[in-house]
Amino acid sequence: MELDKNNQEQGVIDSFQQVRRQTLALTEGLSAEDMVVQSMPDASPLKWHLAHTSWFYEHFILQRFSKNYQCFNTDYQFLFNSYYDAVGPRHARPNRGLLTRPAISDILEYRQHVETHMQQLLALGQPDVTELLTIGLHHEMQHQELMLTDVLHLLSANPLAPAMQQTPPPASLSGSAQPLPALQMLSHDGGLLKVGAAEQGFSYDCEKPRHQYFLQPFKLASRPVTNGEWLQFIDDGGYQNPLLWLSDGWHYSQQYNWQAPLYWQRQQQQWCSFSLRGLQPLNLAAPVCHISYYEADAFARWAGKRLPREQEWEVIAEAQPEALTNANFLEQHIWQPTSCDNQPGFQKLFGDVWEWSQSPYSPYPGFSAAQGELAEYNGKFMANQFVLRGGSCASPRQQLRSSYRNFFHPHQRWQFSGLRLAEDQ
Repeated sequence: MELDKNNQEQGVIDSFQQVRRQTLALTEGLSAEDMVVQSMPDASPLKWHLAHTSWFYEHFILQRFSKNYQCFNTDYQFLFNSYYDAVGPRHARPNRGLLTRPAISDILEYRQHVETHMQQLLALGQPDVTELLTIGLHHEMQHQELMLTDVLHLLSANPLAPAMQQTPPPASLSGSAQPLPALQMLSHDGGLLKVGAAEQGFSYDCEKPRHQYFLQPFKLASRPVTNGEWLQFIDDGGYQNPLLWLSDGWHYSQQYNWQAPLYWQRQQQQWCSFSLRGLQPLNLAAPVCHISYYEADAFARWAGKRLPREQEWEVIAEAQPEALTNANFLEQHIWQPTSCDNQPGFQKLFGDVWEWSQSPYSPYPGFSAAQGELAEYNGKFMANQFVLRGGSCASPRQQLRSSYRNFFHPHQRWQFSGLRLAEDQ
């Protein structure tokens, strides 16, 4: 029994170390300057992400459970708190890019300080610590995805169009000359079905409780909408037709002169898209990416369809757990959507692009937020946002399951967000 306990404790430590290594690996090839700049208020500098993910363990675990623990720097409690108002005051989010001090070397030393004390604490095998660690690891994985989306936005603002990835692109990224894969609308009978996270395994409070939900018969597209299909929307005047748009969406599209998805550019009569590999010819067979809810909704209306309800997406995905296998997640190191193909059935339910749903991010019946300071993790954001499902090419594999609910404001475009069409049957 003692051997089993030791193996379990070592497994917990190994998981912690693996996630921490994966975060640091995302900074390889980047300069200190790359990691301090903030390109917009919604994004954060990579240096801030590195510090905040350490702050999370320090504040919620080490200060509570590690006897005689000394904070690395008490100023960091203010600088690297994100949105936890119950914890205390914090540095304003839009000003994170002004933190030229502390230096990146100090932040790396801070990370090592937290890791050393965390590993000492984890070796004690306290169940309460292990439970909070699981949340901390999933929190850090969420920030790994944000690091990629934020640095992509940052590099896109550089007129030199610098690439973060220098390795040759895989064949799955080249689809400009391929025919568009067929799209089928696949039927589901609906009915009184269960949705939400199962009791076993990790899930966030916003995924619970599992409950019954009645769905009318519906159809869901076999794959996401592609860049090639989005070009048809553009060529047909989709961005100029107010009848396709929600009122708020039309306002945003006009105010910010949306003419194409974020990161698309016209160069010498050819559409290109900026990615972490730099500026590339548009892959017509890949899922369209970096679109807002408003754009997704307008496209669905143009196509004579609608966006799916999140429950429709979930019952399809839950019935196909194999869809998680070999999906294009962060660990594939591709970090942009890959070509669709003509495989039968549903494809790309997970990975490549988050898929907008028409569902507002709101509590499930019987929802109960996490207790204590972590009550602020999800519940307080349940207003004015929409749910996305499935994960993206920047999402860590461990994060994803059929019940996972991501959420963003309807105008936001810098995430790896796309869409899959639905219709009533």
